[in-house]
Amino acid sequence: MLVLHVVGARPNFMKLAPVHAALARRGAGQLIVHTGQHYDAAMSDVFFRELGLPEPDRNLNVGSGSHAEQTADVMRRLEPVIVETKPDWVVVYGDVNSTVAAALVCAKLLVRVAHVEAGLRSRDLTMPEEINRLVTDRIADLLLTPSADGDENLATEGVAKERVRCVGNVMADTLLRLLPAANDRWPELRERLPGERFAVVTLHRPSNVDEPARLRALVDALAELSAELPIVFPLHPRTRESLRRVGFEPPATLALTEPAGYLDFLAMQSHATVVVTDSGGIQEETTILGVPCLTMRENTERPVTVTLGTNTLIGSDLDVLRREFRAVAAGRGKRGTLPPLWDGRAGERIADILTAQ
Repeated sequence: MLVLHVVGARPNFMKLAPVHAALARRGAGQLIVHTGQHYDAAMSDVFFRELGLPEPDRNLNVGSGSHAEQTADVMRRLEPVIVETKPDWVVVYGDVNSTVAAALVCAKLLVRVAHVEAGLRSRDLTMPEEINRLVTDRIADLLLTPSADGDENLATEGVAKERVRCVGNVMADTLLRLLPAANDRWPELRERLPGERFAVVTLHRPSNVDEPARLRALVDALAELSAELPIVFPLHPRTRESLRRVGFEPPATLALTEPAGYLDFLAMQSHATVVVTDSGGIQEETTILGVPCLTMRENTERPVTVTLGTNTLIGSDLDVLRREFRAVAAGRGKRGTLPPLWDGRAGERIADILTAQ
């Protein structure tokens, strides 16, 4: 049996790690194809090392570009790899351009595709990721969902239940496995942070960082709040360039840093008072860690993090951000509970399903 994994961005790597390890324990042959969608070493190489993943067997070196360019380049470069290797399964992860591109290639080559993290829906078609989710789930053969809402979404869309398996959240597998190693780094890391109590911020979505007036208002609000609770803000390359264009000069209480590796960022999250983000994966991680999360989006494809977890949707209203941030800083943040099957065993369930097919 040969399983070919297609990954392209750091959230994919965290989902790949437990599936790859579980399949290895079962003796399955495996190939990792890195599309190069995230090509910066800080966004890619360090994650492979820290997650204990082998070097990719192929790197397509796609790099940046428009959505159409990136998707087309992945398709063009991946097709000959699929034709050459003839995998029994191609496994795709999440909702990035690499995911939908690989699913399209395999559908036309009649190669079976399994989608890890299937069924998530924001119902916001202005988000490129939502298009990727819808298309991937329509053409994938096996839909592996992280929570019951994913099953419900797929049933509403008319997907045959035989194609759907609720396996739990593979992000939880990686986080729970590596949390002790992250905590080992904490004594050294805390010396570089602004104090015992601090907030962590990550922002990268176009709705927050591409429009100069919106970005400026947002970081000005964060600068104001950092006077009350210091903020650490690891910068996605896209966000760093946007901040340069608006000429933002942060106060000493708002620390702009380089992107953090997985272990360092996990340690920061687990010790933070609050996390402000627009990332889907961080909504999940904070729920697992029991850390209040404020999400700068109008919607989420992970509603279980709001209904059961620690997540609060802020939308675009910065007065709501100020109010909720201050509430958490005062000790009134959500604590939540762990959703079902977020138990560190999702990778094992996926491996069992794939090897039984």
